[in-house]
Amino acid sequence: MILRAQGNIMPSLSLEILRVATGTPTLLVRTDKAGIRGVRLKGVEIPTDRNGQLWVHYARRDPSIYVSAADVIDNTVPPAMLAGKLVLVGTSAGGLNDIKTTPVSRAMPGVEIHAQVLESVLSGAVISQPNYAFGVELIAALIIGLLVIIFTPNLGPVRLVLAGATFAAILIGVSWFFYTQYRYLIDFTYPLLSTTAVYLTLIFASFVREQRQRVQIRGMFAQYMSPVLVEQLAQSPEKLVLGGEEREMTIMFSDVRGFTTISESYKHDPQGLIALMNRFLTPLTDVIIERKGYIDKYMGDAIMAFWNAPLDDPQHEVNACEAAIQMLEQIDLVNKEREQEAADGGHVYIPLNVGIGLNTGVGVVGNMGSDLKKNYSVLGDSVNLASRLEGQTKEYGFPIIVGSRTALAAKDKFAILELDFIMVKGKTEPEVIYAIAGREDVMHSGAFQRLRNITIEMLGCYRNRDWQGALDAIERGRRSEDADTLEKLFRLYEARIREFQINPPPENWTGAYALLTK
Repeated sequence: MILRAQGNIMPSLSLEILRVATGTPTLLVRTDKAGIRGVRLKGVEIPTDRNGQLWVHYARRDPSIYVSAADVIDNTVPPAMLAGKLVLVGTSAGGLNDIKTTPVSRAMPGVEIHAQVLESVLSGAVISQPNYAFGVELIAALIIGLLVIIFTPNLGPVRLVLAGATFAAILIGVSWFFYTQYRYLIDFTYPLLSTTAVYLTLIFASFVREQRQRVQIRGMFAQYMSPVLVEQLAQSPEKLVLGGEEREMTIMFSDVRGFTTISESYKHDPQGLIALMNRFLTPLTDVIIERKGYIDKYMGDAIMAFWNAPLDDPQHEVNACEAAIQMLEQIDLVNKEREQEAADGGHVYIPLNVGIGLNTGVGVVGNMGSDLKKNYSVLGDSVNLASRLEGQTKEYGFPIIVGSRTALAAKDKFAILELDFIMVKGKTEPEVIYAIAGREDVMHSGAFQRLRNITIEMLGCYRNRDWQGALDAIERGRRSEDADTLEKLFRLYEARIREFQINPPPENWTGAYALLTK
């Protein structure tokens, strides 16, 4: 009805017509703390909202109030028809872009809207939205929202729907009452929508709580099982059967070297020993799981894990080798922390050293056990060989020893060094075993290439019974850079060669060495 334009207070067309018609020289704008309350003329007060806007009490289009401008120009309209009336000149042609849509009419000439405003003001039928209406709507929303929060957890679905329908009917009824009796606009949609939002929020919060509970349950079981397997079993419980399937997998065994000595240092502090075990088992476990492995079991300070089950992993050999290297890196970090703690505390520091055996082969994997307790595990010759390889790490001086199939699959990603051709106890077929000395950067280094060439020469002479040639290769290896890495391997072969020089192997000897221990 009124606005500020270029520093001046300007009335709308309807308000200006009323001002002229009532002979009011000035306009009185009434305000309060919320904003504008209304505009006052001589004998007329027009209520507005706080922005000075009038809510129009629309009626349907009434053709009887229209007079053709052409008839006026032709003097065919009786003068009495226009005498004493407020006349607005406008258009009704669609092409002149003054056709408006109202709540009760799809197409109404804009000039008639001004006429309806004038009629509403002069007849006292103006709709108003008091400035306190927003406060009423807000209080209603808060009260009903609190009721929903209180009763939603205690009501069943049917009662909750009935209660919601009752609240909605009350809101609509109160709004309609004020509209029809006092022409007040109290908007029921705000408290209704806000209450619906509160209800949906409660539903969402309940859903989140249930999901959090499921996550907690999964978290508890994940301490004993792979999270991948936990999720798989949660989605498909029928997979919990006693049985198994044959799969090609990479199996890992890891064990702490000299753990007996370490545990003896904690004989007066058993809790400290448990804390130490958790301290180094946790990062090793995290590495295995991050590299898509599955923790089969813990055996004191030892870990058994495997790859490519229960889900397929086309890179299981590479992932297992990478996990083994990362495990050694984690142990180094733990050792550095423990060494510093020992220096600060003034007690003896005994480093942790881990031996890891990896082997790839076919195994039977599945839920094995009894009706009371099951364990997702793997069985087979490949598992036994992985365990034997882990035990040989202390003999060959390398912390990671792998079988031939593992080495073949990972040879392009890691620095792999052939160690021996062995016959493990309990097996009838020999196996070529390898050490993993590092990643690709180590593989391409000059020092590793020289050591590998010396090792190849030594093994070639050894298997061809050229004992002196093998000893000469060992001596050259000891004089080379980074020879300390192979010193334990050199001593092992040197001892064998000295024995064979006294007691030569049989004529049908293939170069395989039978291990007498596991």
